Amino acid sequence: MKKFKVILAAIIAAASLSFVSCDKEKEETLDNYTRYQRAVDSQIQNDKKNDKVILLVAFGSTWQQAFDAFDATKAAYKKAFPGYDVYVSYSSAICINRAAAGEHKAEGAEVRNYYAPNFWLHGFGAAQYKEIVVQSLQVIPGEEFTRVINYIKDFANNSLGDIDDKYLSTVTIKLGLPLLAAEEDVTTVATTLNSIYSAKAAEGVVAFMGHGNPDSYDTYKANVRYNELEEELQKFSPNYFVGTVDAPDNYKVQVLERMQEAGITEGKVYLHPLMSIAGDHAHNDMGGDDDAWEEGKGYEENEEGEVEDTSWKCYFKNNGYDCNDNTVIMKGLLEVEQIRNIWVEHTKDAETLEDYYHSMYPED
Repeated sequence: MKKFKVILAAIIAAASLSFVSCDKEKEETLDNYTRYQRAVDSQIQNDKKNDKVILLVAFGSTWQQAFDAFDATKAAYKKAFPGYDVYVSYSSAICINRAAAGEHKAEGAEVRNYYAPNFWLHGFGAAQYKEIVVQSLQVIPGEEFTRVINYIKDFANNSLGDIDDKYLSTVTIKLGLPLLAAEEDVTTVATTLNSIYSAKAAEGVVAFMGHGNPDSYDTYKANVRYNELEEELQKFSPNYFVGTVDAPDNYKVQVLERMQEAGITEGKVYLHPLMSIAGDHAHNDMGGDDDAWEEGKGYEENEEGEVEDTSWKCYFKNNGYDCNDNTVIMKGLLEVEQIRNIWVEHTKDAETLEDYYHSMYPED
C-alpha cells in the first residue's frame, strides 16, 4: 500500500509538472498584444476596489528617479481621489520596452512594466468601471497629448469591436489636460515656479529646459507655451529663461542669445528640466557631459541653428558662465509638489471628451 501511494504521488507530481510546462509553453506562444492585455487585466482584477478609475499617462522613462516620481504621483492621486483606483501608463513604445528590459538596471534602476493606454482602457472596460478619467502628464498639449486623445477615441468608438456597446453608452469618460494646456495655466505655473526658485534667480540665471515639438508635430501650436512661460516668469525676474530640446528657434543657442541681448554675459546658470520627470533628456541633453566644443573653433551650429552633441551644462560653461554639476537641478516637475498639484487640479476639472481638437480650433 505504501508503495502504491509513493507511485501515485510520483504520477501526480509528473502530471503537475506537465501542466506547468504546457502552461508555460502556451504562454510563450502568445503574441505580445495578448500577453500584455492579460497582464493588465490580471492587475486590474487583483487591485480593483472602486467603480471609478484614473489613468495617468506619461510619455515614459527608464530611470529609477522617474519611476520614483511616478510612484509618488500615483500615491498623491490616491490620497486626492479616495474613491478612485489609480494606474500609470506610458504612451511611448520605446520607453515601455526599455523599462521592461531594465535599460538602467546597471545604475540601480528596477525592471518595470508600464503598458500603453489602450491596454488599460480595454481592461477598464472589461472590468466595467462606471467612470474613467484619463489624465495627461504631458507639459504642453503637443504631439504626445494628441496620442492620448486618440487612445481614448479608439476606446470610446470600440475600435476592436470587443467591448460591450451597452456599457460604452453608459460609461463616463473624462480627459484631464496637460500642465500648460491654457494661458491661465502659464500664469499659475510661472507664479509657482518663482515661489520656489526666486532665491536662485536672485543669484543668477534659472533656465528651464522643455521638450518642445518640431514644427511638423506642433499640435495645437503648443510650442508657444514655452515663450509665454518665459514672458510670465520674467515679470518676476529678468533672470528666468525657457528653452527646449526640439522646438525650432528656441534651442539652447537661442536661450544664450536672449541672455546676451539682456546684458547677462557671465555669472551662474541654474538648469532645471521643464518636463514631468528627470529622464534621458534631463540627465543627458541638459546635465550630461557630451561636448562638441573645439579649441580655437568653438561650437558649430547645424542648419536649424542648434549645437548638436552638447549638453546645456557644457554649452553654457564653455560660453563663460558658471554652470556645472552644482547648478544643475535634476528634478522633474512631478517631483515638485506644488507643480504636481496643478495636474491634480486639472484632474478635478476633467471634462467628458468629445472632439477636443475642433473645440479648440473650430475654424479648421
